[in-house]
Amino acid sequence: MAGHTAALDSKTLWGGKISPFSTSYGKLMMWFFLVSDALSFGGLLISYGFTRHDCLEAWPIGEETFNSMPFLGHGYPLLYVALMTFILIISSVTMVLAVEAGHRMDRKGVTNWMIATIIGGFFFVGSQGWEWYHFIHGSEFGKIELADGSVAIVKGHFGEIKNFTVTKPGNHHKEGDVIKEDLMHTFQHAAAAGHINNGIITLHDGSEASITKEKDHELTLIVKKSGKLNKASKAKRKITGVKAEKLYYEALYSGEANRVIYGANLKQNEYGPQQYAQFFFFITGFHGFHVFSGVIINIIICLGVVAGTYHKRGHYEMVEKTGLYWHFVDLVWVFVFTFFYLI
Repeated sequence: MAGHTAALDSKTLWGGKISPFSTSYGKLMMWFFLVSDALSFGGLLISYGFTRHDCLEAWPIGEETFNSMPFLGHGYPLLYVALMTFILIISSVTMVLAVEAGHRMDRKGVTNWMIATIIGGFFFVGSQGWEWYHFIHGSEFGKIELADGSVAIVKGHFGEIKNFTVTKPGNHHKEGDVIKEDLMHTFQHAAAAGHINNGIITLHDGSEASITKEKDHELTLIVKKSGKLNKASKAKRKITGVKAEKLYYEALYSGEANRVIYGANLKQNEYGPQQYAQFFFFITGFHGFHVFSGVIINIIICLGVVAGTYHKRGHYEMVEKTGLYWHFVDLVWVFVFTFFYLI
């Protein structure tokens, strides 16, 4: 039996001119923008996953790469990244509270919660800048190419460099001079260029000097790319103890350029394949740009709240639209965090 079609009166029917979802034009446009932006991030993360799956060299592990804390040094795997993520999620909560205060027309509440959101955003952007700084400059040990052609990253406690004692004069330094400034930078630059041979470093002015350095502790080589003897398989990739120290300093003090790589840029990468650094810079940078933009937008909207602009309009819809963008930025970071740091 055919059913009867219910008749709708003119008040129920949608005749255009207004939103069919009782949503303002501004909110709809924000949703359109967020969907398009989600597709951009989705494409980037899919490309990252495909490249990682297709890469023959061992991919970096998050806890091996990001294990530093400000003022505390190394040995805290993913702790600071977890703190960054926690602060960003909390800032999303404060944004919700700002929107809720707007529904109650509580201007003071909106102001306070938006200021808290802005502080959280600045903390995250600053923390990401700190992470980038350490990622670019790398560890004290660097990534080393061993004699058999295998490549390994190095973990442990780097012995402090006390000084360089000049044994052969150059253009600026005399024999017997003791150099105590800018030691680590000079040491790493010389090691990467192959200017350290059998414990003697060649300085920028052509002088040669012996290195006074404390002993390393708990030195561990983690093979990332297999060679003739050392393999990158999980069961065999770790080399410890005296053997690790011997292999490391044989390569470091070989006098050959490019046997050690410090840090990461778009051309080389201490932590693993070159593509890893390229994706890391682009995806986290793209997200960081979104967070920074969100902070600036929040500041502008907060100034409007303080000035009473939205209170005079009788609604705080601008705060809601800003909140949509901020929640999107937080949600995207959950995926970026998972892909780069956890998997």
